[in-house]
This record gives sequence, structure tokens and C-alpha cells, in this order.
Amino acid sequence: MAIGFKEWSLVCEFLGNGSQSLIVRKGGIAEGRDGFQFRHPAFFLFPTRFHEQEKHLKAAFLERLGGRGLPPTDEGGPEDIPISLYAEIARTRVLHDWEEVQALDPFHAWNEETVRERFDYKDAPGISVAVLRVYRLPEVWVLPPSPRFGGCRSWLELPDCPDALFREKSPVLDANAFREATGALPLGEGNADAGQPER
Repeated sequence: MAIGFKEWSLVCEFLGNGSQSLIVRKGGIAEGRDGFQFRHPAFFLFPTRFHEQEKHLKAAFLERLGGRGLPPTDEGGPEDIPISLYAEIARTRVLHDWEEVQALDPFHAWNEETVRERFDYKDAPGISVAVLRVYRLPEVWVLPPSPRFGGCRSWLELPDCPDALFREKSPVLDANAFREATGALPLGEGNADAGQPER
């Protein structure tokens, strides 16, 4: 089974156009007793259509979409899910100091109120951070809607991606651009080796 990581569709757009290479996560109510962890070193980005997401993102990032926010939904029923991005974790850290989290502000699209809400969620303040190397599939991989994709959770089991799409994926940022975009991230060493990419 391939692994999917649920993320807001607009954030997936920013990851896919190179505007950011960072994700932060506290985890949903279905993450289990141990809470959220970046337990998979590589995964497909699974875009979610949370319709209030725009108010949780910085206006400067939304302007990069040229005024194009979320498209209207088809009220006729559940929608197909377009998978176009694959990501490998380059570095991870769990941050418990709010000042460290604030230092990441220039590198992501979420506004401070949203990040603070995630940081303070549940009893123990903290947030998980991952630096991603993002790849674009040569064609969109369309998945039909399924009840097993629902729920407030981060990780999903997906069908196997067609081999041709997976083999021909290309990096959103080349090696030099990726180093330039992430070299200034104030994350220290963290976990520089997230393991071997998996499908």
C-alpha cells in the first residue's frame, strides 16, 4: 500500500510550487494514544478541501495564487481526489519552545493564530515540524472517493500508484534551489536521516 498524508489543498499548492518546503502538525483526534508522529519517511500528499482554510493562511501567500482560492465544490456528491505530489522527509523535529516555532514564520503559509492553536492543542504544548523534498507526478493520479479516506487523521493507506507515474516524478525544486530554500531554516540538526523512502 502507498501512504498518503492529509494536508489542506492550498498548502499542497504552496508545496507544489516551491513557495514552502515545511509542514507543521500537531495531529488529529484519531492519531491514537501516542499522538502524531512523522512515522513514514516518504508519502503522497493527499489534498483536503477544508473550506475555512483560507482564513488560516497568510494573505501574502494567498496573493501568490493570483486571487484564486478554493474552487467551488460539486454539490452532487463526493469528489475524486487528485494526487499530484510526492514528498520525502529531509529533516524532522518536535518543537516545545514557542520562540523556536515563531522563528519558522517566514517559511510557511499558516498565520500565527493557527500555528499557536496547533502548538497549544491538548495538554502538552509542542508541534512536529518536517522539511520536505517535494516531487511532482507527470500526471495527476485520480483516486475515487472512499469512506476510508475520512476522519480527523493524518495518515492514509492508498492503492499502489501506477509505476510509470512514480518513476517519472520530478523535483519541484532542484538540489541547489532546495538547499537555498531550506538552508536558513532555524531547526538545528534535528533528524537529518528520516530513513529510506517508501511507497
